[in-house]
Amino acid sequence: MASLPPELAANRAVSLPELLTSRECRQARQQAWLAQHQSTLLVLTLVVPGAVKDSALTRNIFNLGWQALQQMWGEQGWHCLQAETLALSTGCEGFVALQADAQRVKDCAIQLEMQQPIGRLWDIDVLDSQGRILSRRDLGLAERRCLLCSQPAKLCARQRQHGSEQLLQEMERMLNDALATR
Repeated sequence: MASLPPELAANRAVSLPELLTSRECRQARQQAWLAQHQSTLLVLTLVVPGAVKDSALTRNIFNLGWQALQQMWGEQGWHCLQAETLALSTGCEGFVALQADAQRVKDCAIQLEMQQPIGRLWDIDVLDSQGRILSRRDLGLAERRCLLCSQPAKLCARQRQHGSEQLLQEMERMLNDALATR
């Protein structure tokens, strides 16, 4: 069982090239995990506005997500082949190889995202053993909504409807609500 990332965070702005490189590296790690385990792969990252992707706030949110996922696969009785977390300046990442039906894992991940007060901030990807990502759209679910209004999140982000500071304050409020209900 992988441990949680340490609480010390980079707390620095990352550039777009760094984010793009990080995404490419994550995809390479996913392919390596799939080749090694030939099983369902679950990947946890966060939805984080602004240029600072690794902070005390994001580490706390990530750690709550990681704990929720560990509880989920334990309650479901799924065999965990390997689990690992990475603390990166571009944001924490968690990888879990599970012996479980990918569709069932995605269904449970979506339930976590919807039921937990802070679940909206978790981005839980599920890939089947062939490397296909099971998307919300494939399951007939609506796309994610903005943290502050009812518009699609992608639209608000593209149009820069809300400032990063407003969004980060909402994230902090959501974290405090999640911690208060524990």
